[in-house]
Amino acid sequence: MRKFVVIAFVLCIGIASSQAQVKVNPGLRGGLNVSTLTNIDDNSSKTDFYVGGLVNIKFNKFFSLQPELTYSRQGDEGREYFNDGSSRSINYELNYLTLGAVAKFNFGGGGFHLLAGPSLDLKVGDNYINSDPEDFDLAIVGGIGYTLPNGLTFEARIKQGLVDIYGYDYYDNDGYYADDAILNQVFQIGISYTFKVK
Repeated sequence: MRKFVVIAFVLCIGIASSQAQVKVNPGLRGGLNVSTLTNIDDNSSKTDFYVGGLVNIKFNKFFSLQPELTYSRQGDEGREYFNDGSSRSINYELNYLTLGAVAKFNFGGGGFHLLAGPSLDLKVGDNYINSDPEDFDLAIVGGIGYTLPNGLTFEARIKQGLVDIYGYDYYDNDGYYADDAILNQVFQIGISYTFKVK
C-alpha cells in the first residue's frame, strides 16, 4: 500500500509539472485570401479576406498545436456569357466557416516556424445562381511564418481543398476517372496575435 501511495504521488507531481510547461494562449487572426477554383476555363483568382480566432497550445519551444475558427471568403473570378455572344466578369463567392488545427514546428525554438494541418470548411454562403456548390469542404493547409516575442505573427499559407465543390463523378464513356475535379485553392497571407495569459 505504501508503494502505491508513493507511486501515485510521484505520478501526480510529474503530471502537474508537465502540464505547467504547456502554455495556452488565445488569439486573433486575419489577412488576405487569393483564391481560385481548379479546372475551370476562363477563370482567374479572386482577392478577399479571412478573419477569426485561435488558441495556441505550446507544448515546448519546438512544437505547438493551434486550433482555429475562421470566416474565409473564397471563390474565383469567372465570366458570365450571354446569348448575344457578349460576356462580363463576375466574382463567384464561396464563404466558409473553417474549423482547423495546425501543428507548428519552430526552427531551433526561435520565431521561424513551419505549419501544417487539416481543416473542415462549412459553407455559410455563395452567390451561385445556376448551380449549388457542396455545403462543405475538407482541406489541407501548409505554410511558413515568423512570431515576434510580443505574440505578433506573420504567416503565408497555401490551402488545398479536397472535395469537388460540385460533387461531380467525372467518368467518361469508357468508365475511366477524369482528373477534372473543381477544387478550392487559396493562398493566404496575414497576421495573428496571441494574448499573454498568466
